[in-house]
Amino acid sequence: MQQHRTISGKILYTSRKPGREGQERGREWFTFTHHTDGKRSLRARCEIDEPAPTVHRDVVYSLDENDRPMDCFVRLTIGDKFMGSGLFIIGKDTVECESYGPSIGRISQTMPIGGDFDGFGTHPISGDAYITKKIDRSLGVHKRNFRCFLPSPDHRGATPPLIAESNIDLGYVGEETVTVAAGTFDCYKYQFTDDAGGMISIDGHSHPPYEMWVTADDDAIFVQGGVGGYMQTWYELVELSR
Repeated sequence: MQQHRTISGKILYTSRKPGREGQERGREWFTFTHHTDGKRSLRARCEIDEPAPTVHRDVVYSLDENDRPMDCFVRLTIGDKFMGSGLFIIGKDTVECESYGPSIGRISQTMPIGGDFDGFGTHPISGDAYITKKIDRSLGVHKRNFRCFLPSPDHRGATPPLIAESNIDLGYVGEETVTVAAGTFDCYKYQFTDDAGGMISIDGHSHPPYEMWVTADDDAIFVQGGVGGYMQTWYELVELSR
């Protein structure tokens, strides 16, 4: 008999751009595995159809019993062509990366962590939701800077996997009950903002405001959310099993 607990779901990506409102533009399948030693792993497969080029991302990301990142594997196919694979190991004092791809060859990196940090930005929407656990809701409605490492500074994660760092604000907005295709959920609402330009895309955009509703429990499952600005995207949980 298995001892771990499994949560699985699907998130639908749609557009809010003029003329494309409500049209499907991608999808994400995710599975969280919760182990009895307190460690957790996220497995996510993401497909982005629009805008071109298409993105196909596979991620396996693990955290320890204190929700501190341990390791992350990323494999990217862009425009249906292999872009790169990378393994990231988050140690006590360093982040290490072993990566390869057609445009970068084989690269080994080591970056000092240099102080406190909040997590590892994996790019799947399910991972964005899980990192919100790091904000202290007992302080009430507020926001603070979030320091993260990530495998790509691009807003779609569509660059070869290499160590990057971002500083972006995360705000706790409040509590709401939300109904989506997967059901009705009591949620915490959050907003990521990037007024200081802490996460600039490869084409020069700062990250637009990003609102999300996350289940009001320790599982921190993404329920719905969207990104404004030049991106104009919406995401919704359409399937959930736990």
